[in-house]
Amino acid sequence: MSTAVADKKRVWTTEELLALPDDGVERWLIRGRLIEKHPNEECSDMTRRNRFHSVTEGRVTTALGLWLQTQPLPRGEVVCGEVGFVLSHDPDTTVGIDVAVITAAMADANPDDTTLYDGHPVLAVEILSPYDTQDEVMDKVDDYLASGTPLVWVVEPRHRTVTVYRPDAEPALFNRTQTLTAEPHLPGFSVPVADLFR
Repeated sequence: MSTAVADKKRVWTTEELLALPDDGVERWLIRGRLIEKHPNEECSDMTRRNRFHSVTEGRVTTALGLWLQTQPLPRGEVVCGEVGFVLSHDPDTTVGIDVAVITAAMADANPDDTTLYDGHPVLAVEILSPYDTQDEVMDKVDDYLASGTPLVWVVEPRHRTVTVYRPDAEPALFNRTQTLTAEPHLPGFSVPVADLFR
């Protein structure tokens, strides 16, 4: 896959992003710049994700969902599947997140007929796929943290690791022999890293 800035001078809005055709090109906005990831002959839009990515996304979502059910009402939500978030405005940063945890207040502030969540999640989870580049992933992590997201996980299915990023701490790597926690942002959450993978 090739990634490019569509037009380096133009500042795009979220509304303009949403008006673009659904043509198999993965798109997001970073501070008003339209980023496009075009499939090539070796990687069609049908193969951008693979089964390991999908299985891992399901396991992460399940672990977070089980934890959420133990929390007092109102609980917020666990969302998954490249969920759209407008992280900032003027210029807009609009991204798709593999798995996210949002507060009850954010869920209430974004009615069912909205396409994107406006604001940042409590937790953003990026699950690496074979065609992600290090620069793309680190740019997303930086944008999540800059928007106010207090907790970011980068989940790597091939080596079965989770790297945890927080705005006020060094990154922490967890492997399949360890237990992942998320205090104080997800009170009481705990899962063996091995349970997130096949």
